[in-house]
Amino acid sequence: MGAKQDNPCEREATILDSINEGVFTVDREWRITAFNRAAERITGVSREQAMGRPCSEVFRASICERNCALRQTIASGKPVLGATAHIVNQQGGRIPIRIATALLKNRGGEVVGGVETFQDLSRVERLQKELAARYSFEDIIGRSPAMTRLFEILPQVAESSSTVLIEGPSGTGKELFARAIHHLSPRARKPFVAVNCAALPDTLLESELFGFKAGAFTDAKRDKPGRFALADGGTIFLDEIGDISPAMQVRLLRVLQERVIEPLGGVKPVPVNVRVIAATNRNLAERVRDGDFREDLFYRIRVVHLDLPPLAQRREDIPLLVDHLVVKFNQLQGKDIAGVSDEVLARLMEHDYPGNVRELENIVEQAFVLCRGGMIEINHLPPELRPQTGQGRPGGKPMSLDSIERLTIAETLQRHRGNRQLTARELGINPSTLYRKIRQLGIATPEADGRGRRQ
Repeated sequence: MGAKQDNPCEREATILDSINEGVFTVDREWRITAFNRAAERITGVSREQAMGRPCSEVFRASICERNCALRQTIASGKPVLGATAHIVNQQGGRIPIRIATALLKNRGGEVVGGVETFQDLSRVERLQKELAARYSFEDIIGRSPAMTRLFEILPQVAESSSTVLIEGPSGTGKELFARAIHHLSPRARKPFVAVNCAALPDTLLESELFGFKAGAFTDAKRDKPGRFALADGGTIFLDEIGDISPAMQVRLLRVLQERVIEPLGGVKPVPVNVRVIAATNRNLAERVRDGDFREDLFYRIRVVHLDLPPLAQRREDIPLLVDHLVVKFNQLQGKDIAGVSDEVLARLMEHDYPGNVRELENIVEQAFVLCRGGMIEINHLPPELRPQTGQGRPGGKPMSLDSIERLTIAETLQRHRGNRQLTARELGINPSTLYRKIRQLGIATPEADGRGRRQ
């Protein structure tokens, strides 16, 4: 008696059930004709419940109504790869998935429906959230040694009532740090008031900071409290303090020394209980040496000093920042973009960011506008960041991971004047690993070895 022949339908079902990704097929009426075991596990819907029902009823996915991937494939004849969405499972839980679709044809080549595979991204999303929580402080993101050191001291800075000076290039997040200090401080329940000192001429800045009394000038019809008065009990953030005039420096020095303000047109000083956090993108010590900033005011505001590094000096934070921005813009724009491709990340890692974190945020936001779904690809980046033959590096090819590693190690060595111990410590690796990577990657080291510096 011959061996029993396998039923082709049973064989196909067995093959589908062996796949770890969810798989289902639909006919031209969008009714489910196959539903594998992984699809049951991810959706919480049994095969018996799914078969014959419209796929939109089973999946309740975020793209079913407006942007169905299967509908796109059947309409265009082209597969969809890497699209992302959220489905609602049987228990009402929201499950992130990555989708791929293709046409389903019979033996005669006629299109009879479509097939979709989907991967559960819940674990990936959970790991991303854990990573973001581990390497964030308030709304500040970073895992580089420079940022980690700042995270370590911020709670102590917040507990004190000392004046703080935050220095760093534009776009590095000085106001974020100021707000973090305020929110962690005993003054957290009181106001946080921010003033951009460079945005106003002297006469307006004076009335903005200290307020005025009715009749102080022609249009002063009633009393107006200044920003110092509004911040009473809380924190005032004086951004771009390096741009204020010598006359305003004198007024501000008196406030810091005596903790009183004098509104324009007032006849007596008004006490204020305000913590001052100042910030500047200039080097105030140099301005003091040049005679452009009062030395006594400089030391009054520089009781605690925080120096924020430019993004080009903490490239290891870029992947984390990109993940954070993808989550942020998905929420703001109601999209389901999974992230950036390896080619895009490599291009973002090599950029120098004269505009720092703010520039990176603008780049990702523009990519979101151009990207319909799935992954952000190189063609979604601004034109100046797209590699073009004859521009940038030879051939316009994106950097490899080895190139990124070589650049990061070389820049860190340069900062420490060739000191291997300090470089390894900042990179978080063993010195022997650093020596090996220098040899393997052919990194040219500075002539000075930096061993004269303090360890």
